[in-house]
Amino acid sequence: MTTPFSSIETAIEAIRQGRMVVVVDDEDRENEGDLTLAAEHVTPEIIAFMATHGRGLICATLEGPLLDHLHIPQMVQDNTSPFETAFCVSVEAREGTSTGISAHDRSRTIKALVAPGAKPSDFVKPGHVFPLRAKPGGVLARTGQTEASVDLARLAGLHPSGVICEIMKDDGTMARVPDLVPFCEKFNLPLVTVAALVAHRLRVDPIIRRVGTLVRETAWGTLKVHRFESLLDGSQHFAYVLGEVEGGPAPLVRVHQETLPDDLDGFGKLTPTPFHEAMDAIRSEGRGVLVYLRRPGTDPEIPPQAPLSDRDVGVGAHILVSLGVKEMRLLSRAEKKYIGLRGFGLDIVGHVHLDAH
Repeated sequence: MTTPFSSIETAIEAIRQGRMVVVVDDEDRENEGDLTLAAEHVTPEIIAFMATHGRGLICATLEGPLLDHLHIPQMVQDNTSPFETAFCVSVEAREGTSTGISAHDRSRTIKALVAPGAKPSDFVKPGHVFPLRAKPGGVLARTGQTEASVDLARLAGLHPSGVICEIMKDDGTMARVPDLVPFCEKFNLPLVTVAALVAHRLRVDPIIRRVGTLVRETAWGTLKVHRFESLLDGSQHFAYVLGEVEGGPAPLVRVHQETLPDDLDGFGKLTPTPFHEAMDAIRSEGRGVLVYLRRPGTDPEIPPQAPLSDRDVGVGAHILVSLGVKEMRLLSRAEKKYIGLRGFGLDIVGHVHLDAH
């Protein structure tokens, strides 16, 4: 059976050549397609095409250090959007624009954003171009089109930035895969998924690496402890594994942030924490994984119930994939939907409640 999707290698080559591709995200996210281009290849004709045929909001996707250098802050400090899309304050190129909204002016602004030597005084605020702040780690930290566009440009050897625009149908509703296939055929555009880009990066461009494994005697039995290192910030993370978790029924899984009271062997007399409760549950079942995420630096005093960030989820998912986990039953105190796991080939098939103390 033929697939309507192109390979990631095809998409990378198209991006390198200055062509657009369409990137579709997962069913558990917005499940929409975005026209995607490397920012350095933007032209007025491309902006006009996006406005005419895409019809969505045209945004420039940029990495955090560049946005900080240009003094372009996030639109809000408390992002309550369901998918945490990191909109920044809109901007306009100070020179070479008129109304700011024309295809020429928006192209000019985007070119100025990624120009060598760009500086804060080159822009006025507000404007007609909306920058989006990509997460460090790309789609391995957040499985969104923002990060996908930056990753594709970087993998193509270009400036790590993009231009994206959601695709709407004639009636104003969002185009989904059955609509995007004929759209891409009509305009000869590669169609790829964020999930495929995640898989590609896991193979060739990971954000963590396994650096060691040891066997450890604990109050919960003999565990394999795998040590991982972040290639982004050098932080160390661990996976405590009891039994065989690759293949077979879905194992119990907990992704746990480092906190000061954690007793990693279970022999201490500390007040039970979610770490202990999760390990007790894994011991009772006889198999499972606890992914232990540590923070950069030496201060581990993280609030015990702080929510996992997109980056935490991405690192945890990366570790689970490396251990061969595909399906899991999640150990947590509150049932929560984690967006983007399917992009890693992971599926939560059940939740097991941890009792609060």
